[in-house]
Amino acid sequence: MPELPEVEVTRLSFSDRIAGGQIQSVCLGKPLRWPLGVEPDSLCGLRVTDVGRRGKYLLLHLHRDPAEGVPVQSTGGVLLIHLGMSGSLLFASDLPPAGAHDHFSMRTSAGTLRLNDPRRFGAVVYAPDLQQPIVTKLLGRLGVEPLSDDFDAEVFVQQMAKRRSAIKQVLLAGDVVVGVGNIYACEVLFQAGIAPTRRADQVDMVRLRRLHAAIRSTLARAVAQGGSTLRDFSSADGQAGHFQTQAAVYGRERLPCPVCANAIGRIQQGQRSTFFCAVCQQC
Repeated sequence: MPELPEVEVTRLSFSDRIAGGQIQSVCLGKPLRWPLGVEPDSLCGLRVTDVGRRGKYLLLHLHRDPAEGVPVQSTGGVLLIHLGMSGSLLFASDLPPAGAHDHFSMRTSAGTLRLNDPRRFGAVVYAPDLQQPIVTKLLGRLGVEPLSDDFDAEVFVQQMAKRRSAIKQVLLAGDVVVGVGNIYACEVLFQAGIAPTRRADQVDMVRLRRLHAAIRSTLARAVAQGGSTLRDFSSADGQAGHFQTQAAVYGRERLPCPVCANAIGRIQQGQRSTFFCAVCQQC
């Protein structure tokens, strides 16, 4: 947490507003998971051209007008932002002074972008371009984007059929399809009628196709609902998410299954809680 829908909601909530904004100052708090990789003041003068996303990473593309006399290799770059386990971004024109858990503040001509991260597992990393080793390290092994046209059902079925691990763990690994975190893995496996402990290569093709469809529809619905706010997630304009109120199994241990009324169960898989219905998810 935050998972892909929350990151996409965050992106949508400030990308249009910050686009074109020129960086005026950058202030760092306590160290995050990885260093920024550049002196904060060197980012001043760069302009945010757009905000993209790859998996759970936000990509702020930067540009500087060559007319300012800056060498070609310094005319742009990208900021990779990861929210970690407890991070959230806020973007506004009149933010209060940074607090104890505010570890990155970037003031631009369009407003200030601030990362609040109590557990400090998040990161803000600068790279001159997307071919840099740090970018390859962070993004190079990510699977296909589930909300893109590249997420092909037959390719997904073929790749899952090669995996011998529990299917939920394959989803969480993110190298087949990126961004299906714990909340949404529980939900999509329920929608597809697949037991979370079933080996991926033992799931029949019909259910794998159902799983593919469930991933697309569930993540899209989560984005439309503003993501899931279980503790303190909010978008960059301060809005909480509402998908958690529609969850069929996640966080509903001992409550009745919405399909068969059997009590929802919970097990531990890889130090994560898995919620499921033992009646509806027998395959």
